[in-house]
Amino acid sequence: MRPAPDGATAGPLPGAGVVDAHHHVWDLTVRDQTWIRGGALAPLRRSFSLADLAPEATAAGVRSTVVVQTVTVAEETPELLALAAGSELVAGVVGWTDLTAVDVADALAALREGPGGRHLVAIRHQVQDEPDPRWLLRPEVRRGLGAVAAAGLAYDLVVRPLHLPAATATAAALPGLTFVLDHLGKPPVATGQLAPWAGRLRRLAALPNTVAKLSGLVTEASPGRRTAADLRPYADTALEAFGPQRLLFGSDWPVCTLAAGYGEVLDTARELTERLSPDERAAVLAGNAVRVYRLPAGT
Repeated sequence: MRPAPDGATAGPLPGAGVVDAHHHVWDLTVRDQTWIRGGALAPLRRSFSLADLAPEATAAGVRSTVVVQTVTVAEETPELLALAAGSELVAGVVGWTDLTAVDVADALAALREGPGGRHLVAIRHQVQDEPDPRWLLRPEVRRGLGAVAAAGLAYDLVVRPLHLPAATATAAALPGLTFVLDHLGKPPVATGQLAPWAGRLRRLAALPNTVAKLSGLVTEASPGRRTAADLRPYADTALEAFGPQRLLFGSDWPVCTLAAGYGEVLDTARELTERLSPDERAAVLAGNAVRVYRLPAGT
């Protein structure tokens, strides 16, 4: 079982490089990204490759990344693992497998044993798209999550505030599994409101086997309200709830490009963490991702 992600982090000192714990790639000539619908998402309706990301990441001081699945298709995860195996930039993969399948443990083992399998660090499912807000409470899902824990992997939560109560109950029921909350649970930045998101976030953060990603905030904000000052109430709420040893920076590239460039997103994260000590800031920007995802030494 994975240990709870508490305790101090011996992260790199500021300036030693950033670990981007959350980005995507996709190739529309291989498969469609059916979630890219509507005019607002039209700029994303093209292929985004690691070759597109690499120069921007290098220029921003990013030394390694974690690539995250985008679709609930079994073939995508082996492709991402192969990508990581051939890359000096990608250190980890958050993949997908059917948690409700009776052979989920075998599926996870096959991924770990296949090409690039050592880069598999976590599993994710688009819970935010499930019509049942209590999907995580289903017995077959809990059984699948138990298999994820037994495999020594973490589990990424991509949810909205509506799903946070079920996520909290599930994390409490599986103390041996590390739950990584993507995008701080997608707070209502566009409205400027904190409730009920903040209370639900604090209840999740009260569990020691939970961490969260400081990611995705710029695209939850409305145009003209995407500055660090606009995002600070949400970042500060998360810092208070989780503490700087349990927050991970993620760019959410290329989705972030709907609102800001790669370098801008990282600059905003640096500004949002400027009140932390140097060691705390280094933990958020790099060290926590290495520890939580058990990335290879030297990442």
